[in-house]
Amino acid sequence: MAQGATLGPPVPEVDPQPLGEATSAGPFAVRPFRWLFGGQAASTLGDRLVMVAMPFAVLSIDGAGASDVGLVLGAGALSLGVFVLIGGVWADRLPRRATMLGSDLVRGVLQALAATLLLTGHATVPRLIGLQLFFGAAEAFFRPAMLALIPELLEPDSLQPANALLALSSNISMVVGPVIAGVLVSVIGAGGALAIDSGTFFVSAATLLVMRVRAPVTPPARRPFVTELREGWGEVRSRGWVWSTILGFSGYHALVLPALFVLGPIVAEDIHGGATAWGVISAAFGVGAVLGSIVALRWRPRRPGVVLALSLLVAASQSAIVTASWPTWVVAALEAITGVVVAVTFTVWETALQRHIPGAAQARVSSFDYLGSLTLMPIGFAVMGPLADAIGVQTVGIIASAVSAAICLGILANKSLRALR
Repeated sequence: MAQGATLGPPVPEVDPQPLGEATSAGPFAVRPFRWLFGGQAASTLGDRLVMVAMPFAVLSIDGAGASDVGLVLGAGALSLGVFVLIGGVWADRLPRRATMLGSDLVRGVLQALAATLLLTGHATVPRLIGLQLFFGAAEAFFRPAMLALIPELLEPDSLQPANALLALSSNISMVVGPVIAGVLVSVIGAGGALAIDSGTFFVSAATLLVMRVRAPVTPPARRPFVTELREGWGEVRSRGWVWSTILGFSGYHALVLPALFVLGPIVAEDIHGGATAWGVISAAFGVGAVLGSIVALRWRPRRPGVVLALSLLVAASQSAIVTASWPTWVVAALEAITGVVVAVTFTVWETALQRHIPGAAQARVSSFDYLGSLTLMPIGFAVMGPLADAIGVQTVGIIASAVSAAICLGILANKSLRALR
């Protein structure tokens, strides 16, 4: 279906066409993609800075503690989850580039306000929570539009290398960003680091502003919001490979990642010697993710659906790995392997959506993907600690991996997923 065409009832599921070979020139030969890549490289690095800087920003407020850090960080995630379906509908209604541009400008201003409050000593926890609520809402419009914009810039053969390059930039930032953030926070403070992040949104906005995107052949027909949302769900429901993969990702985000981030540091403190060991383990995963993105630049699986299920099965092992009493180097090596697998998984998944979902519905389908992960992850974070106290850290880690693995084995039984080409 051409971009901007009227979306009717869900298209009956058919055997998808095989993924094509990449053109020899690659996505960097396309100027709009070069602009997109540069802007996202800057913005993603800024995001990595905030992951370190924001907790210190909250703790710099008189009387603030660990619970306040959780409230501020959780506010953005909550707002993102609440608004992502709305963002998906509007990203399919409006030009994707314009939607992303507006989101960047709003988030840049919000982060600048947060930085100003911190640098002038006027920051309070309620004010930061309020800014993060608006920040998450703006981000909810950017994410679905981003996935749907890439097919507007590139030919189908270049989609997977493009996704791999964007992931490569993000994963490199995952490795170097915390180091840079640590230096910035110690030299110019958390407020200064947030000010730099604010600037990266304006850099991204500038690249979007100069980008030229192919206009849709016909303007999209506007229908009631609920109708368009229901049509997006129909596109998900009518494709077994889509809803089953979203189910697999939801299990991973609800069980494995909360166990990884909540219980991993506890085990590192009790068994491996503390924060340094956890830093090594986390860095190993980041290095693996970088290598995985490099692999995804060239490797085109003939059966991407099978790769998705098996890769999620491997990724499910993470919570059991980081809670095991193995030597640090063993845990780090295994995390590096899972990093490779996770990076390949996300690249293959995004490419499959871009190749096989009608262009006019891609943002809405992507928003349902985000919803499945974003709404369940906070619940996982809330229950992991009490469960670990009740039945033990390693037991919870194994259960989380086992349940997520069972989901992956279940979705592998889906004929539509196995038939995906």
